[in-house]
Amino acid sequence: MRNIAIIAHVDHGKTTLVDEMLKQGGVYRENQVTTERVMDSNDLERERGITILAKNTAVHYGDVKINIIDTPGHADFGGEVERVLKMVNGVILLVDAAEGPMPQTRFVLSKALEMNHRVIVVVNKIDKPDARLEEVEEEVLELLCDLDATDEQLDSPMIFCSGRQGTASLSPYQPGEDLRPLFDTILEYMPAPEGDDEGDLQMLVSSIDYNEFVGRIGIGRIERGSMRVGQEAMVCNYHTGMTPKKVKIVSIYQFDGLNRVQVNEAKVGDVVCFSGAADITIGDTITAVSNPEPLEFVKVSEPTMEMTFAVNDSPFAGREGKFVTSRQLRDRLYKELLRDVSLRVSDGDTTDQFRVAGRGEMHLSILIENMRREGYELCCSTPRVLYKEIDGVKCEPMERVTIDVPAESVGTVIEKLGRRKGELLEMNPIGSGSRTRIEYSIPSRCLIGYRSEFMTDTKGEGIINTLFDGYQPFKGEIPMRFTGSLVASETGETTSYGLYGTQERGDMFVGVQTPVYEGMIVGQNPKGQDIAVNPCKKKHLTAIRSTGADEKLILTPPIIFSLEEAIEFINDDELIEVTPKSIRLRKSILNTELRLKAEAKRKQGNA
Repeated sequence: MRNIAIIAHVDHGKTTLVDEMLKQGGVYRENQVTTERVMDSNDLERERGITILAKNTAVHYGDVKINIIDTPGHADFGGEVERVLKMVNGVILLVDAAEGPMPQTRFVLSKALEMNHRVIVVVNKIDKPDARLEEVEEEVLELLCDLDATDEQLDSPMIFCSGRQGTASLSPYQPGEDLRPLFDTILEYMPAPEGDDEGDLQMLVSSIDYNEFVGRIGIGRIERGSMRVGQEAMVCNYHTGMTPKKVKIVSIYQFDGLNRVQVNEAKVGDVVCFSGAADITIGDTITAVSNPEPLEFVKVSEPTMEMTFAVNDSPFAGREGKFVTSRQLRDRLYKELLRDVSLRVSDGDTTDQFRVAGRGEMHLSILIENMRREGYELCCSTPRVLYKEIDGVKCEPMERVTIDVPAESVGTVIEKLGRRKGELLEMNPIGSGSRTRIEYSIPSRCLIGYRSEFMTDTKGEGIINTLFDGYQPFKGEIPMRFTGSLVASETGETTSYGLYGTQERGDMFVGVQTPVYEGMIVGQNPKGQDIAVNPCKKKHLTAIRSTGADEKLILTPPIIFSLEEAIEFINDDELIEVTPKSIRLRKSILNTELRLKAEAKRKQGNA
C-alpha cells in the first residue's frame, strides 16, 4: 500500500491528473462514459473549475493499492491541505511547465518538507507551446534549497507529464505513452506505511464527513494496531486535554476508486472512514480502551479576515429562503466548523449577529454561496482584517502577491498597488518578454476590492496570486473606494422613466421592473458621496400632448454583481442581502432620515 497526496498551485492540473490515474488504475470499465475532473464533485467546484475540499480516492497498480488525496490549490483553502498531509507518507508536487513554481507551490511544499515527507516532482502540461522544461527544473531545485530541504529531498525524482493526455516520461525530451513511469516511481520511491500491527489502536482524525443517517463520519489513517466493527474505543485529544470518552465503532469503510467499500477490519496504514463517534472532530485520536494515547495534530494557520453574518432584516426578508431565523443561521455556521478547521465562528454584538473569520474573501464567499443554495437568507458586512498586537505594536496581516501581466499593463498595476501601500520586491520579464512577473508585499486589507479592478486594468489577461506572509506593523489608513452609492429613497418597482432620470447620476445596478426598497443601493456615482434617488418615479399623465411625449427612453444595461464582486464593492456602512435567488446591496440603516442623522453624528465625532 502507498498513501500519497497531490499538492500544487491553482490550475496546475492536480484534478485532471487524478482523472487519468483513475482511468489507468482500472477504476472504470473500458467503454464507461467518464466525467472530466471527476474529483470536483461539489457543484461550486464544477462551476468555478477549482477544488475546494480535499478528497480521497484509491487506485490499484499491480498488487499495490495507492490511496490518493486530491487537494485544493487556493491559499484560502490551505487548511484543507495542512491537515490531510498527516494522512500520507509522501507527496506528488505538481508544477506547471510554463508557469513554474508559484506562491502556493512554496506554501504546500514547505508544509510537506516540515513533515519530512518524500517528494516526487511532476512537471505537468509539458505539451503547452510555451513550456520551459529546463528552466522550471532549475526553479524547483532552487525552491527546495530555499526551503532547507534535506539531501534526500533535493534528490527527489522528477517526472515529465501531460495530465490531459495521460502520459508520463522520465526525460523531458521523450513523450511518454501512459502513466506507468509515474506509478513505478511511486512504488519505488514512496515508503509503504509503517506501524505496529499488534499494538494498541491509534488513529488521528484528519477529516470529517457528515451523513444524515449515521451522523458524523471520521476519516483518517490508522497509525498503530487495527480497527474492527463493533470494537470499543476511546476518543481523546492531544491539544485540548479532554477527558477520554468511550465509543463503539459501528461501521468502517475504505476507499476504492470513487466508491467507499464497507469492511469489517482495517490495519495499519489503511485510510478509513468510520462512524459511531457522535461528537468526533478533526484533531481527535481514536485509541484502544486500555491505552488512550493521543496523537499530536498539525497546528492550522489562524484566520486573517472576518465578516459579520446577520439575520436578513430587509423589507423583502423571508420571500425566497427557507431558513431565516437567527437560530437556524447559528446552527448552520457551527455545523460548518465541524468540517472546516480554518474557520472561526463567534457570537456578535447582538443575538442576530455572528462573527465569522476565515482565510480570505474566497474562503468566506464560498461558505455564503453554499448557504444561499441550501435556502438560507442572511446579511453580510464588508470583510475586515484581524489585527494582532505584537510587543505592544498594532500589526496587520500581509500578503505576498505574485502578478503575471502583459508588458503594456505593468505601469497601471504598479501605480495602483503603490497607491495601496504595496512594496515592490521583484520584477522580471517572462519568456520572450511579452509578459512580466511582479512580486509585491502588501497589507491584506489593501487587496479587498482590487481583483476586479485588476482584471479591468489588464483587459482580463492578468493573473494574480496571493499568499499570507505574516504580520507587520500597521501601515496607516488608506482610502479604499473612490465612488459613492446611489440609494433608493422609496420602496416600489423600478420604471423606465425613473431609471432614465437616475442613470445620469452614475452606473445602475438594477433594471426595469425590479422591486427595490428604501435604503437599497441601486447604483454607484463617481462623486464619492451617497445620493438619494427615486428609480420608481412614474411619469404623470396630462391631457396636454407635449413635444417630448413620444421620445424613446434609452437605458444603459445595469451592472450585475457576483457575490465576490459585491463583497469587494460594499463600504463599512453597507451590507449584502443574500437570498437563494438574489444578491442585493443595501445600507445598514435603511431609513433615509435616520441614516443622514447617523452620518452627521459620525462626521461630528471625527471632527
